[in-house]
Amino acid sequence: MTLNLRRFIGDKKFYKTLIRISIPIMLQNALTSVVGLLDNIMVGQMGTDDMTGVSIANNLLFVFLIVCFGAVSGAGIFSAQFFGKGDYKGMAAAFRMKLYICTVVTVVSIATFLIFGKDLISLYIYDSTDGIGDVVATANSAWDYLYIMLYGLPFLGMAMCYSSTIRENRVTIPPMITGMIAVLTDLVLNWLLIFGNLGFPALGVRGAAIATVIARFVECLLNVAYTHIKAKRFPFTEYAYKTFRIPLSLLRGIIVKGLPLVANEALWVISITVAMQCYSTRGISAIAALNINSSIANVFNVFFLAMGSAVSIIIGPMLGANKIKEAKETTIKLIFCTVLICIVSASLMALCAHPFPNIYNTEPQVKDLAVRLILIAACFVPFQGIAHSSYFALRSGGKTWLTFIFDSGLQWVLYIPIAYTLSHFTTLPILTVFALTNCSDIVKAVLSLIFIKKLNWAQNIVSNPK
Repeated sequence: MTLNLRRFIGDKKFYKTLIRISIPIMLQNALTSVVGLLDNIMVGQMGTDDMTGVSIANNLLFVFLIVCFGAVSGAGIFSAQFFGKGDYKGMAAAFRMKLYICTVVTVVSIATFLIFGKDLISLYIYDSTDGIGDVVATANSAWDYLYIMLYGLPFLGMAMCYSSTIRENRVTIPPMITGMIAVLTDLVLNWLLIFGNLGFPALGVRGAAIATVIARFVECLLNVAYTHIKAKRFPFTEYAYKTFRIPLSLLRGIIVKGLPLVANEALWVISITVAMQCYSTRGISAIAALNINSSIANVFNVFFLAMGSAVSIIIGPMLGANKIKEAKETTIKLIFCTVLICIVSASLMALCAHPFPNIYNTEPQVKDLAVRLILIAACFVPFQGIAHSSYFALRSGGKTWLTFIFDSGLQWVLYIPIAYTLSHFTTLPILTVFALTNCSDIVKAVLSLIFIKKLNWAQNIVSNPK
């Protein structure tokens, strides 16, 4: 029994490293989520139409965010292992690749939203059978918010390139600080520009978008400035802009390992937007309630999201240093920690289910629906945590095609068919549709544990890149 426990429980050094790496990420993510929650509540005070419109726009913008995340993650696998190897020229080349990919994603996204934005918004808006919400007002709010937010996409992409590379140097506190400054900037500007406080114009959803764009600029500026001012702390900066070239062997490796990640993130986030479109067939009230649910879920999910980042930051350098056995053993301990953390966070989320929706200025039916959705969502948090941490471990070992299959593959094989079938071919209420659709998280968690235990996923991919 003792031997089995040792597989799951680390020593003092393990927890010291985990706390040093994960806590700053948790704090940054928590503050970001809390401020996002407050933003959502502020917009929610303007009524159901504006709240739902912003939710729809953010759902579309989430596609850009996740695709950029996948883009930097592909190069980040190599960057983290290069750091473990002590190869800073390799890190610089991986960093440049991040910049190139994010630039392409940004240009394509802005063009897509400008051309098809209104059509995409219309896919999410159905007349409510309960008479809640105005279709035209919701669509106008969504477009007003989305159009202004496009100005912030270049800053967001650049900030992600820098902050992710800083973390791959096992430095997590500075990105936390710059993120905190950015979200506090967003919070203050929202208070000023949404409601017109202290003599500022009351711009409503447009004010919320302007505040977020300014906050994105602040975060980008701070990350770039800090990285280059502290160049001695980040040796890769010496080589980052000396050339625009990327070694062919590395380019090939990033494409082979990174393409599945980009495809995975793109297909995964598209599946989320498709599912939301399926849920929207139950009316504006369903979208409004789901928005409230996602707002509080984002706060409590920061714990397992941070653990996923910690897995890649801790495991990647181990693999780059050829500490294969240690990496495997450490991964088991990290997943076990994630499960315990998720049980606690899910319990807290359930306790907040009843009082939280009352903060919003919306109809009683929407509030009651949100309570039930939050309780359902809390049940799946531990399974999501297991899958998330396992995903980052497999990704750190370069098994990106495998992560593609079990992550976005399962989304499209299980999640979307269930959501689409139940929403379009049955009259089941949104609560039942939501619960049955999210059961796919259980399947994903079980498969991820099987992959971690059975497959030879822990590999050094930078010793002799081909």
